[in-house]
Amino acid sequence: MAKAPEFPLLVIDVGRLMRTDFDRRAARFGMTRAQWRAVKRLHREEGLRQRELAELLEMEPIALGRVLDRLEKSGFVQRRADPADRRAWRLYLTPRAHAIAGAMEEIAKEAIGDLLSGIKAAELAVATKVLSQAKANLLRLVEKSQDGEDDH
Repeated sequence: MAKAPEFPLLVIDVGRLMRTDFDRRAARFGMTRAQWRAVKRLHREEGLRQRELAELLEMEPIALGRVLDRLEKSGFVQRRADPADRRAWRLYLTPRAHAIAGAMEEIAKEAIGDLLSGIKAAELAVATKVLSQAKANLLRLVEKSQDGEDDH
């Protein structure tokens, strides 16, 4: 296999710049990226428990709790007692959050459009294939390490 030390650095840079660009675009809503991810997921599936949402977002429950605290204080999320478990909360969006969800989706679409500007469909298909294979390789390594197998 040919050595490509710049490839992982480019992937990292693109990811970082995408996050920075999205934060800049979304600043007018006064919401962080982590908050937006939570709102977006709840927009698709309201009534999740906090633990379920943390798993879906791949966040630690404590970190998500802080995100939800800020969303609740800002009037975007409501915690409601779970009728089946008094110790658990179900999460729901407020009308304020529903009102901006569409606009936030448009921001995401615009950001992706700008990201891919000047890239031909065939080039995008190749890049997607390469990144998908790289992801599969890494997932396989993670699974092997979780199963206790040696890396080499």
